[in-house]
Amino acid sequence: MASTIVEIPQEVLETFAKSDQYHNSFLLRPDEGLEHASKHIAENGLRDVSVSASEGKFLKLMVLAIGAKRVLEVGTLGGYSTIWMGQGLPEDGELITLEISEVHAKIARENLARAGIHNARVIVGDAKEILANLPTGEPFDLVFIDADKKSCTNYFLEAKRLVRKHGVIIVDNVVQRGQVADDNFSRSSRKCEGIRTLLRMLKEDKEVEATTIATADAKDYDGFLYAVKL
Repeated sequence: MASTIVEIPQEVLETFAKSDQYHNSFLLRPDEGLEHASKHIAENGLRDVSVSASEGKFLKLMVLAIGAKRVLEVGTLGGYSTIWMGQGLPEDGELITLEISEVHAKIARENLARAGIHNARVIVGDAKEILANLPTGEPFDLVFIDADKKSCTNYFLEAKRLVRKHGVIIVDNVVQRGQVADDNFSRSSRKCEGIRTLLRMLKEDKEVEATTIATADAKDYDGFLYAVKL
């Protein structure tokens, strides 16, 4: 059976971007650290898959709103989202971010230092192994998951173990231009099937409440899953 998802016309994507940029012109202040991070990521040939500026601001606001002091990130890349969340933490806050690539971690550390984020620690290695060995004695307030989607159920289960009661878990890129909702497409996509596996698990999970927030911005049409541990 053919895919039921229609390709989004370029002019629609351009409208998404124009609207995002318009709102950002009022709501985002110039930030040399973030601007340098974006440039440094591109100059070093990393994929253009960091969060959008508006989603980064949302993450910062979330850290502030819940009064987070401990944040865990799965998937650092060049540290762009790490900077946003780090900006929301208090002086005595802590941010641990996990990255499988030493090359990416080096770039992230450079970006964090340039942005003045001194309470973030980049740990290099396989996220599944690192998460499994993190203790629960000091629970996290927020966990942001932005890594390989085929493993997102594993990451989510570990995040649920590590986050405090009423703590927040956010999983990025769970809409994928609507492709996750197309069962025919998902069968041939490990990325989409990984997200669908997470959604099926959450349907039966009584320990969290969750919803998906779709986004249409300068990056694309996508979305993130927002969950609260009960």
